[in-house]
Amino acid sequence: MNNMSTTAPPTRLDSALSSLLSRLIPDRLPHESQEQADARWEAANDRARSLINSAADAEADEGSDGRWEDVEFVAEELRRRLREEGKEEDGKERAKRLGGLVERLQAQKVLGRKGGILWFLGRVAEDLAREEGREGDDGEEEEGRFVGVPRSRGMGSPRTRPVRDRATGPRTQEASVGAEQRNEKANSAVEKGDGPTKAALMRDLPFTLQGLSSTNLGFEDDVSLKLPPTLPVPMIALLHALAEPALLYRSLAKFAEKSETGGLVSQSLQSAIGMELRSYLTLVAQLEGQIRRALQSVDDQPPRGGLGKTGVTLKRLVVWTRDATIALRLMSLIVETSRGKKGGELISCIHDYATSHGDPFVHTFAERLLGNITKPFYSMLRRWVYDGELEDPYQEFFVHENSDNEDGMGPGATSVWEHKYALKPAMVPSIMTPDFANRVFLIGKSLNFIRYSCADSPWVESHFLTSSRELSYGDTATLSSSIDSAYTAVMARLLSLMETKFALFTHLTALRKYLLLGQGDFIALLMESLADNLDQPANSQYRHTLTAQLEHAIRTSNAQHDNSDVLRRLDARMLELSHGEIGWDVFTLEYRIDSPLDVIVTPWASKQYLKVFNFLWRVKRVEFALGTTWRKCMTGARGVLAAVDDKLGTDWKLARGAMAEMIHFVDQLQWYILFEVIEAGWEGLQKSIRKPDATLDTLISAHTAYLKSITRKGLLGGGAIDFPTQLHELLKLMLSYKEAVDALWSISIDEFGRRQERAAKIETRTKAGRWGLTEADDDTTSLSTRSPIPALLPMGNSKPLDEHAVLEKLRQRLRGLRGDFRAKITVLLGDLRDQPDTDMRFLGVVMNFNDVYQPARKRRAGAGKGKG
Repeated sequence: MNNMSTTAPPTRLDSALSSLLSRLIPDRLPHESQEQADARWEAANDRARSLINSAADAEADEGSDGRWEDVEFVAEELRRRLREEGKEEDGKERAKRLGGLVERLQAQKVLGRKGGILWFLGRVAEDLAREEGREGDDGEEEEGRFVGVPRSRGMGSPRTRPVRDRATGPRTQEASVGAEQRNEKANSAVEKGDGPTKAALMRDLPFTLQGLSSTNLGFEDDVSLKLPPTLPVPMIALLHALAEPALLYRSLAKFAEKSETGGLVSQSLQSAIGMELRSYLTLVAQLEGQIRRALQSVDDQPPRGGLGKTGVTLKRLVVWTRDATIALRLMSLIVETSRGKKGGELISCIHDYATSHGDPFVHTFAERLLGNITKPFYSMLRRWVYDGELEDPYQEFFVHENSDNEDGMGPGATSVWEHKYALKPAMVPSIMTPDFANRVFLIGKSLNFIRYSCADSPWVESHFLTSSRELSYGDTATLSSSIDSAYTAVMARLLSLMETKFALFTHLTALRKYLLLGQGDFIALLMESLADNLDQPANSQYRHTLTAQLEHAIRTSNAQHDNSDVLRRLDARMLELSHGEIGWDVFTLEYRIDSPLDVIVTPWASKQYLKVFNFLWRVKRVEFALGTTWRKCMTGARGVLAAVDDKLGTDWKLARGAMAEMIHFVDQLQWYILFEVIEAGWEGLQKSIRKPDATLDTLISAHTAYLKSITRKGLLGGGAIDFPTQLHELLKLMLSYKEAVDALWSISIDEFGRRQERAAKIETRTKAGRWGLTEADDDTTSLSTRSPIPALLPMGNSKPLDEHAVLEKLRQRLRGLRGDFRAKITVLLGDLRDQPDTDMRFLGVVMNFNDVYQPARKRRAGAGKGKG
């Protein structure tokens, strides 16, 4: 006999045979020890090698003509044996399958010795046929064959022990006899009638598969099945495989029948599992019919007439229930992993099996479950997208309604839009993307806002009737198109309401004109008419007086042509009073915003408008004060000031220079805020609002960014550098300098009056023929040179000061205020120079365009302490 190793390397033969056996033979059965498993493996290996060598023996017996390497010769030999064995119809069917196998084998170009391969497969088929026949007769194991060995589950499949070890008899781990001796004893016990017959076991299996205890197969609890102690090992292995679906069915049936539930999606999962279990019971009923017919066709008395020849055996039952077992196993795994989950989380858990598993059967089964489980979810989705109402009694949807918003978390529509509903990312199912979920959330929230805040319920109801569609899992195209169309329609309607019915853009323009000082003539008239009143203490201001002056400014400016609704919302009021404040410090304008526009002009936005107005109003006041004093100085330069130029000319030259610097600073600051900041921000706001895909959230975010830009670039925002404090100190210093210049003007007027009086006296005496001045007149003049403005410049001295001392004190004050102004503005310019924003750096450039100042970084308190 030729050895197989002469034609193939031993390493290739060993590797291929080991790989084949690892797929067919399990590593270790639950009832056997490691030594018994090794013996079973060796027996199977020897049998496989004997089958391989039989082909070589046959070739040697027939001679060396190579007939057994001829595929056609081997195929013809196998067809002859098939005709001799089975019935005519069965033989034709087998011959047909053999022909298909020969065609596929010949198509493989990379295989050699195809005749030997075909002969080996034929011998394996004959061996399996003999095994089924002997299983039907007496279940005995022929020495050296693969009898009673269940198929391995394969890599990655869960290994379970659905049945317990036999309740009586020694434990298998402690058995001292070999596997062959155990099988012989078990087989002899069956033959002697000590254990249940195969027919009895087959008769009990339908009840077992339904989770019911029977005479020979009883359930001890929900996780174990008791087997008869006298069964052979091959039969136990098959019953192990059949016990798994029975135990899984018992646990799943309890889950499907329980009354408590975590929500509508959980109820749908129970219902879907119940439907699958009914399909499983249908399979069990079909198997029961097959078993009953098989039992009726054989003699139930020994010797038995071969139950296996009827086509119903334990091994075939395992094969027939394989798909059902996988389905039950998958459902059990889903139930375990879904505990404590509901709604979108539960859907995501099941959807992972449909997308992350490579087995087509698992994918198809999970998709079928999702079709039933997602029905409540899509019902809630449909109501939310088309009606704006949230029907979620168990909080399973990814949109959550805040319960504390029922009484209102705040006034107006801001609370409804911002706080009534919230998106829960954890509940968004994996069947939709986060962006898609956000669009769905925005659609429903907008519909709810249109219904309740905009009072447009008829449109919402019409939208529901005309656009509503049935949504279901798997219909991705319909779902996507439905959401897109609903999103477009709802957003267009909401923006249309804001623009037409509630005149959003008109009110935003009014805020810019009146609170951001865009209406110049109105602001100038208002300040001029209120100047005298606002110079008085704050506690002497009356609201009706301020309101009357506001109406006067409106009637005498272009503001009178504005919409009456806009003018009705504009009002003058006073801030909280503090001790020592005057009217300028507490006066402010207010523009009232009603619902639903307060969702855009929020209370925070109103505070920002008030903050910007108060700052701009303070700058305007300084500009008004400096302008008034400047005009007075310019008109007096040709008259009063020219007469006293010999005495006060140098003082007025310095004062006019300092005032020119201050006016330049104020003008550049106003120009920067009004044009570079407010106008640029307004243009960006209009572009954002006019976008085709704009939503209400877009309007809110654009308006918020607009106000933040104004406060940040307008030197009002908080940061590492406190610009508001610096500007407040500068403006305060300018007002102090203006008061000092007014005092210098008073001294100049008094000096001019004395000189006019003296000139008139000289002229009168000269005409009378007397001396123009005498010593007595000089003494009188020296006694009258007292300070004309003791109340304006109290010097802390109880004695009256003469004019020279007052003038010197005033000069010192003017000189100190000029120095402080230059020092503070150099610090401000240094801070502006180091800002990252280009516009803010440019403000420092235009304020110091001729490099008259030397910008310097302000010395911080911390640094100063460290150096000290």
